[in-house]
Formats: sequence, structure tokens, C-alpha cells
Amino acid sequence: MTHHSDAALDPRAFRRALGNFATGVTVVTAATQQGTRVGVTANSFNSVSLDPPLVLWSIDKRSGSYPVFEQADHFAINILAADQVELSNRFARPSENKFAGIEIDIGVGGAPMFADCAARFQCEKYQQIDGGDHWILIGKVVAFDDLGRAPLVYHQGAYSMVLPYPQLSERVTDSSAGSARQERLNQNVYYLLTQALRSYQASYQPKQLSTGLRISEARMLLVLDSNARLDMPGLMAEVAMSSREIEEAQETLCRKGFVSCTDGGYHLTTAGERQADVLRDIAAKQQEQMLAAFSEDEVAILKKLLRGIVASAD
Repeated sequence: MTHHSDAALDPRAFRRALGNFATGVTVVTAATQQGTRVGVTANSFNSVSLDPPLVLWSIDKRSGSYPVFEQADHFAINILAADQVELSNRFARPSENKFAGIEIDIGVGGAPMFADCAARFQCEKYQQIDGGDHWILIGKVVAFDDLGRAPLVYHQGAYSMVLPYPQLSERVTDSSAGSARQERLNQNVYYLLTQALRSYQASYQPKQLSTGLRISEARMLLVLDSNARLDMPGLMAEVAMSSREIEEAQETLCRKGFVSCTDGGYHLTTAGERQADVLRDIAAKQQEQMLAAFSEDEVAILKKLLRGIVASAD
């Protein structure tokens, strides 16, 4: 353990120590009445009060974006989803037009808001407090969107993703487990398949969701990764989703630049192939973990049986 007294605080060491507190990542935006827009990446966002609904964040007093935040009556907090690293990096660096090519919604006071975030808060400027080399801006939330995506996380100077903490599930010993009823269930193929699927998904789906994608979006990327181009009927057959779910997933994935739609059907872009690589790695590690107790021959038999069941339904 390294101890630093207040008489000799090393700024770099202090920053590293602060980095042990994992945070979410936001892009805070605002606009002047004349239409000048600014946005800055910040991980200082936090809640303050529920009644009234108050949140805060802080901005460096030397920031070139501060004059707009000083003039603006409102600002927006965009909590980034796990797959929005590029957006975070864009607004963390100086640029003449950070908003170029980005699809935005306009919030209260003209503050830009981004699609596909984890959440968005539209705020009325409530109070500004002097906080050393930063200004602390407190906003009163006047509207918000909870978009239900896993957030981007920042820890020790690096981006990360959030996963649910593994909890040991309590197993209740049932003295009647060897009863005729339980035995009948254990011989029922449909029961065993559904129970196996539920057990597999319990640890697999949270890992998929940690990428910031919804399950339907992840499934579509993986299917398109295996099939260069699919039309709507082909997708419906492969992903086992309704046309409405596919259209919603396609709309989001196209907006993110992961999927392109042409007359020949849907196919992955270069960015989509990279994202599919991430999903495929998650899937491979999950499979390795779940089947570690079985031999190669047993796994081969399992796959043969499952393929046979799939084929019999065609």
C-alpha cells in the first residue's frame, strides 16, 4: 500500500487513486440561443436529490466549451452505452465540429441528445458551484429517457463493461426429488431442453447485454456474421424473431453503422464484423465454460442431436 499525506500530494498519484472508483461515461451537451452546440465527455456525473430531481457534473474551468454551458439555460446528460466508445473519444478530444455526421435529437433549450444511449437526462440549470479548478453544475431534471442498454464504464484510465455480480443460487434439497413425478420430468426431452436453455442463458445473456446491444440485435449480428447476406424471410428463419423485432433491430444496427441494407438483403459492415467478433468471442467462452465437464465425444454427440432436432423441424 502506498500512503500519500496531504502535505505532499502527487497530482498523478492522486488521479490514479481516484481511478479506482469505477464510473459511467457521459457526454454532456448544451446549445446557445444562437445555435452554437458543445459537448464534453465527463465521468463526474452523479445524482444529488430525488425531490427535487437534481443531478450534477463538473467541467474544467479552462474548457473551451464552458462559455456555452455558462450561457445556456439547459443541458443534456447522455449516459453512454457500452458500444459507444467512439462517441466518448470524439467528445473527449478538441475538434471544430464534434457533431458532424452524428444523428441527434434536440432536447429542451436546444441541447443535442444521442440515440441508443443507456439513458438521457434533460436538465434546467439549477445551481453552479465553485469547485477548485472545476465548476460544479447542478441541473434540475425536467425530462429523461431510460433506454435500457448496458452502460459504458471507465476504470483506471480504461474503458470497461458492466456484468452482474455472480451470485450463488440457493439450492433447496427436495426429499421428493426421486419421486415418480420428478423421474417423469427427467425423461421428458422438451422439459430437459427448456431447462438446459434457461440454465445456459442465465449466465450468457448478461454477457451479451454488457456490450450495449439488446438480445435481438446481438442475435441478428451473429446470424449475419455466419451468412453474408440475408433477406427478411431468411432472417426470420435464422433468428426466430418476428418481422417487427427484426425491423427494430435492423433500424438500430443500421444507425450504429453495424448493418447495411441493400436490394440483396441485410449484411454486416466492417464495424459490424468487429462487433460480431466480440459477440462470437463471448459465445465461444460461454460454450467452453458450460461444456467443460464433458468429453469431446459427448459434446459432438450433443451437437449432432441438437442439429438433428433442428433439421426435423424444417
